[in-house]
Amino acid sequence: MNRPYRTLNSYLREQYGVKLRKICIDGGFTCPNRDGTCGTGGCIFCGERDAGEQLNPSLSIRAQVEAALEKADPEALWIAYFQNFTNTYAAPEVLKERYDAALFDPRIRVLDIGTRPDCIDETIAALLASYRERCEVWVELGLQSANEQTAARINRGYQNHTFTHAVRLLKQYNLPVIVHMILGLPGETQEDIRNTIAFLNRHQIDGIKLHSLFVMKDTVLADWYQSGQFTPISMQTYIEWAMDALTLLDPNIIVHRLHGNCLRKLLLGPDWIIRRDMILYSIDCRMKQNGWRQGCFFTKEPSLAVPCETAYSLDF
Repeated sequence: MNRPYRTLNSYLREQYGVKLRKICIDGGFTCPNRDGTCGTGGCIFCGERDAGEQLNPSLSIRAQVEAALEKADPEALWIAYFQNFTNTYAAPEVLKERYDAALFDPRIRVLDIGTRPDCIDETIAALLASYRERCEVWVELGLQSANEQTAARINRGYQNHTFTHAVRLLKQYNLPVIVHMILGLPGETQEDIRNTIAFLNRHQIDGIKLHSLFVMKDTVLADWYQSGQFTPISMQTYIEWAMDALTLLDPNIIVHRLHGNCLRKLLLGPDWIIRRDMILYSIDCRMKQNGWRQGCFFTKEPSLAVPCETAYSLDF
């Protein structure tokens, strides 16, 4: 389907001639927002297994990759996605050992690292860049919102200038940056969504992952939801806000995702998030009906920068 935004699949077919499949990996990491370094408990929507409820942490990294490869078409190409928790939160030698463990097969063409901006320093950026001799490397950063009050409300654990510095440092090493953004965070409005998109447009980011906030069992957000302190947005609101975000987004940015996943046994609400195809179909149809495409209302603004002497040290 010819979508009205720049999709990850179209980018991958341009680069590799085929759609790449993703192997989600639990690398055995934790998070500085859970172990007391910058906070405890994690973000309010984060469960004890973060985004890796479906992963098997008892398997080694190599075994996780082998299990995926063994079941698949031998001609398929792959993305090794270190998904769970903060995958640059360890000493460089530990990081190298774990990344190397996933890259034993030439069919793996992309090393994709999910992490936090406050867990990026120059040593880690240089290490990640060194893998470009073997494969493409992506770095995913969880911003969620550029509203500092929202960031405090969701217990994000860092300020926007930390994000700006991390992006600038990663781009100095020519590393593609993908940003996670959540629509429907507590207290946020459509204007907050627009402001976050404007904030991202002022950075050199390469990709974005958008999804609506959902409530997972055994989280702080679950307590808020069950006590009536938080009400998720409707599917209609999400579709409207997602379309608005896409029309304002720099047209060069690749849209990696417009939908979030949660195991049904862990999902408290809203139920509509499981209707992935309906959500994507509605966004596509409504944008086409309106004659909208990604970036049709995009306005270029000056880039954000932080001084070169600004630095963050990660001690392990």
